Amino acid sequence: MTVHESELTWLSTRELAARIATGELSAREALTDQLARIDSVNPALNAIVTRDDERAYDRAKLADEGYARGEPLGLLHGVPLTHKESTDTAGLRTTRGSPLLADNVPTQDALIIARLHAAGVIMSGKSNVPEFTAGSHTFNPLFGTTVNPYDTTKSAAGSSGGAAAAIAAGIQASGDGSDMGGSLRTPGSFNNIVGMRPSNGRIPHALPADPWKWLAQPGFMARTASDVALLMAAASGPASGAPQSISEPGSVFIRSEFSAPDDHEPGSALASLRIGFSTDLNGLIPVESVVADVVGAAADVFAAAGSEIDDALPDLRDADEVFRVVRALDFVSDYRAIVRSHRAQVKDTVVWNTELGLALTVDEIVSAEAARVRLQGAIESFFAHHDLLVLTASQVAPFDARIEYPRDIDDTPMRDYLDWMRAATIISATGCPAISVPGGFTPEGLPVGIQLVAAPGKDVDLLLAAQGFEELTGHHGRHPEIVA
Repeated sequence: MTVHESELTWLSTRELAARIATGELSAREALTDQLARIDSVNPALNAIVTRDDERAYDRAKLADEGYARGEPLGLLHGVPLTHKESTDTAGLRTTRGSPLLADNVPTQDALIIARLHAAGVIMSGKSNVPEFTAGSHTFNPLFGTTVNPYDTTKSAAGSSGGAAAAIAAGIQASGDGSDMGGSLRTPGSFNNIVGMRPSNGRIPHALPADPWKWLAQPGFMARTASDVALLMAAASGPASGAPQSISEPGSVFIRSEFSAPDDHEPGSALASLRIGFSTDLNGLIPVESVVADVVGAAADVFAAAGSEIDDALPDLRDADEVFRVVRALDFVSDYRAIVRSHRAQVKDTVVWNTELGLALTVDEIVSAEAARVRLQGAIESFFAHHDLLVLTASQVAPFDARIEYPRDIDDTPMRDYLDWMRAATIISATGCPAISVPGGFTPEGLPVGIQLVAAPGKDVDLLLAAQGFEELTGHHGRHPEIVA
């Protein structure tokens, strides 16, 4: 079987949307091309697990008819996208990778999905996730394992692993996901793409969902920071029933630097930035040596662009406590009923994390709240004198897809399924926006990402810095060779 590749395969979302907006390409032609790419590469990857071809063609036809009538076009008019399997999509099943929810069909879109569709996106299917999105390796009993386009014996990470593999493989240029403990950033690192966890309230949690949750954040992945900015423009902004909303509209992400990158000096966004840099959080986390080598080399890129680099970091010692307690409580909120009624049919790690939350004492919860206060103070003190943190995105390179998670990192044993993800989970606990950007490759050709972290609310500045690094390195332009 020949792998389908066309002139559209490696276009950015911006370029694809522009061709549709000018009439050079129809929404139906873009969808046909996407589905042909899925047909040819998805059997090797298992990234897309639910198809919606017929209704997608109906939506694309309506989009083309609207264009013909001269109707106003959204930012993403006619662009076909699959969505993360665990995110509610009205009329299309959302199973969270569990046989217990195999027939679950939501009646309402999640806010991020509703905003993408309002911007003109054509929903064409759903991408794979770990069971109940737990853990950063995408496998489940309903759909199986998603593998890495750069080496199909390796993990694509998770929980947005199906979306990441699809983007890296040329099925689509960008896509939605969510990030509690690195579920956008770790797949970004493993698949040589960009994965951004926004500030809390940027794409707000809104009723009827719990509007007070903050640890998990909806966000986006793409092959470029510019495309992430475009999707953020479409999906960001305050919402009713969302008391933690950031008041700025999505239009703050519409910047000439993203839409016309040739109009400025490559890497100019990095000039004069004050950066705290570390590959291992100054000894707080173990990191594979091949990963540390790639991340360490990024310091030279920033320095050459005019950034001021030191090894200062905020005090992050409270972050583990905050993350583990809040995550456990969120698992109790989301999964206690299903664990109690179907324990034997739920993944062990989901049971463990839920029961960890059920066993928490009042003293432990109060202690975690106090730790979060101290952590907030540390973050504010650091960003009073720095613009950016530059860190490791994932402590390991893509690992064997047959195992659940790495049991040790350079002879340091992992105590549980969360421990190997601490490069991401520690940052999640801070509430800072963070982004994984392609940083290079191991000697075996496996992708490695670097993690950029900015102060809460500085999402636009974070994306500009990420784009500046892209411009100077070009790592994002290296695509995988996929054998059908």
